[in-house]
Amino acid sequence: MSQKKHTLDPDKWIKSHADYLFNYTISRVNNHEMAKDLVQETFFAGLKAMKNFQGKASERTWLISILKRKIIDYYRKINSAKGKAEVKMNFYADGEREGEWIEERVPTSWNSETEKSIENEELSNTLELCIGKLPEKYELVFRMKTIQQFETEEICKELDITSSNLWVIIHRARTQLRKCMEDNWFQN
Repeated sequence: MSQKKHTLDPDKWIKSHADYLFNYTISRVNNHEMAKDLVQETFFAGLKAMKNFQGKASERTWLISILKRKIIDYYRKINSAKGKAEVKMNFYADGEREGEWIEERVPTSWNSETEKSIENEELSNTLELCIGKLPEKYELVFRMKTIQQFETEEICKELDITSSNLWVIIHRARTQLRKCMEDNWFQN
């Protein structure tokens, strides 16, 4: 049984894949202009690499794999441009509630779908605000590991950090997020 050999049709990339690639990117970089640039760079790199396409994956899957590299390169560039030094600061210690994370504190009962939708949007906006308040390196590592679900080894390699440093950063980021969410969401 032979597998279908996929082909590329660059003339239809924008119409067929631009929106999907943009939505994929914006959820990972949270910057509209940068997301557009990364999608453009992906299309350009795809054109340059067409001769390497073997037809084993679909056109979209192949473009996504290029886009993932572009996103990693973007984060690597940010990290190296800002320097490798970690910012020292005081961290919120929560005592009894240590280890309670944001997901566990979201209310579970809703009165209606409309309220649920509004509340989810408000929660999302507050969470995004809190993520944006993290020190740059913490935000970068948190987004890559928790939101984008990159593998630990991949993040460590790309950002030139150890796995234990990564987990310390994740812990500190979550602690700061929890404090920020308590101050800005759960107290309302």
